[in-house]
Amino acid sequence: MKIRFVILALLCTGVLNAAQPAGYRLAWSDEFDGKKVDTGKWNYRTDSKHWSTQMPGNVSIEKGSLVLSLRKETAGDKAYTGAGVISKQAFRFGYYESRFRIIAGKGWHSSFWMMGHDGSGGTGTSATELELDVIENDSIDLTSYGVNVHKWRDDHKSYGHKNVKTAPLSEYHVFGCDYTPQEVKYYLDGALVQTVDVSALPHGNLHIWLTSIASFLGKTDAVDETRLPGRVEYDYVRFYQEAESK
Repeated sequence: MKIRFVILALLCTGVLNAAQPAGYRLAWSDEFDGKKVDTGKWNYRTDSKHWSTQMPGNVSIEKGSLVLSLRKETAGDKAYTGAGVISKQAFRFGYYESRFRIIAGKGWHSSFWMMGHDGSGGTGTSATELELDVIENDSIDLTSYGVNVHKWRDDHKSYGHKNVKTAPLSEYHVFGCDYTPQEVKYYLDGALVQTVDVSALPHGNLHIWLTSIASFLGKTDAVDETRLPGRVEYDYVRFYQEAESK
């Protein structure tokens, strides 16, 4: 099913929001309007990877946003701490969307993606068929990001990697992913940026990940400590299913 997207420009605030996709119904969301993280919906990312350990204490709700705080502090054998949340509920075919911005100097790998979670609090791939990367940004460059599809069962392969140019990610943008048995379509502010054929790939349930870790990715030589603490602010995350789906 093709989706038509309508972009609503809120001229009084300069904020861009994507409208609900036609033919889909909202099935799950978190608008982050409470006073604390809804642990009925989310698990924390708690692994140590690359240059940081991910800490639950770095996740908070502030003024209607989920905030991931990025810090210079020692945890385990790492000199920095990042953060992330993983949805407790798993999903499959539908449209995934989040609106967020990245406030950080170089040294941070921030993402909105879907992958089966093995329960460890980290990125082990034993529980997933696919990984759908809606956005992976290395903050050494806040004017571009990557999209990709990974197949993890048996031999690992990636499909459809693309580098997407954008206005600064320090501003809010809406990132979307339409996942069907035939293809994955990635959107930026309602505009299609990549289509990946997944008709021959295995399918399975996926959890939603919102994360940021300190990393050498993107040819990053070091974390810019003058810009710490940094933060990633997620305004909302939503999952839509086709209206006729049960």
